[in-house]
Amino acid sequence: MKKFKGTGVAIVTPFKNDSSIDFSALGRVVNHVIKGGINYIVVLGTTGESVTLSKDEKKAVVCYIKEAIDGRIPLVVGIGGNNTQEVINQVRNTDLTGVDGILSVAPYYNKPNQRGLFQHFKAIATSSPVPVILYNVPGRTCSNIAADTCIQLAHDCENIVAIKEASGDMEQIMKIIKGKPENFSVISGNDMDTLPIIALGGAGVISVLGNAFPAECSDMVNHSLKFNFKAAREIQFRFLEMTELLFTDGNPAGVKAMLSIMNLCQNNLRLPLVAVNKPIYSRIQKAIDELK
Repeated sequence: MKKFKGTGVAIVTPFKNDSSIDFSALGRVVNHVIKGGINYIVVLGTTGESVTLSKDEKKAVVCYIKEAIDGRIPLVVGIGGNNTQEVINQVRNTDLTGVDGILSVAPYYNKPNQRGLFQHFKAIATSSPVPVILYNVPGRTCSNIAADTCIQLAHDCENIVAIKEASGDMEQIMKIIKGKPENFSVISGNDMDTLPIIALGGAGVISVLGNAFPAECSDMVNHSLKFNFKAAREIQFRFLEMTELLFTDGNPAGVKAMLSIMNLCQNNLRLPLVAVNKPIYSRIQKAIDELK
């Protein structure tokens, strides 16, 4: 799917001091990443703190981002969970007009086996009127979509077009790339893994860092996709510490600290997440200053 090639950004959800959604800041971040040359936006993902948003808030965020994007780039909406029927209900009840795909995370907590994962995603794909991107992030879900399961879904379900792979398991990722159909994409789900995954045949990244540094992330991905790995490595290494700081005290705490320093949004998260501690904030500030 060409729409999901290159740099996607898992967009944050800015909050005001009273924890309400800051739509003005959300608009600033959307325009910031589009101006930086990213290829598509992913809303209501982990980085967007989607699990802390009510149904009405999710609807409002998606509607606002559709208007802010105004058809300039594709939009992917996160719709996932560990109750298959509820996920299907959400897909059916969400206005997907102007939405180019959904990102659906592997079920968490109830720890399904591979047969259960296959049937879960097959049912979602059958119900979805737009393409489905699988999201494999075992560090958060304790549920790994095995390479064979991913490959089977890619071959059997025409509507499943890609996987966001955040397992960090390069052997698994290589097996998926080797066995997948030609029209199925493997997308890096970790900023640190973007360059090696593209080198193996991946299609790009759904990035956290891209919220703050979209132009640099886009340049690195574009160089990689053109096999100009020397230039890509220079950017990757330049942002190595910054990428590490994204997750040192939790995501999206790291990137929200960066965005607050850049005056794009306030440094607010919803519980149970909290802002980065003062030493990490100081390190982020120093790293940004050194990049100027």
